[in-house]
Amino acid sequence: MSIALKRAYDPPSPQDGYRVLVDRLWPRGVSKGDAKVDAWPKEVAPSDGLRKAFHDGRLGWGEFRRRYLAELKTQRDVLRELAERAQKGSVTLIFSAKDEQRNNAVVLRQYLEMLQR
Repeated sequence: MSIALKRAYDPPSPQDGYRVLVDRLWPRGVSKGDAKVDAWPKEVAPSDGLRKAFHDGRLGWGEFRRRYLAELKTQRDVLRELAERAQKGSVTLIFSAKDEQRNNAVVLRQYLEMLQR
């Protein structure tokens, strides 16, 4: 039972298990064949407005996190399915952000772990 995070630019590995792209946009310079993504549920990615506000610096990390969590609450069915899959095996959330500590995949993993409890 695990939920890992990995940048889209890092090579896939068998340990990744079920690979889920959690960005609304496909990562630049990564072919779909090379990404080896099993699912791309765009509805669990931050909305375009939220994503742009965070990347443009109009929103800080705390406010982005708060708003994104509110958006995630509207996607409980999809997220519950991902949380259940993670209880049975490895799931890796794939993201393209440069900042590996402050991105939507970090928040999404926390939310999925909360659903598993």
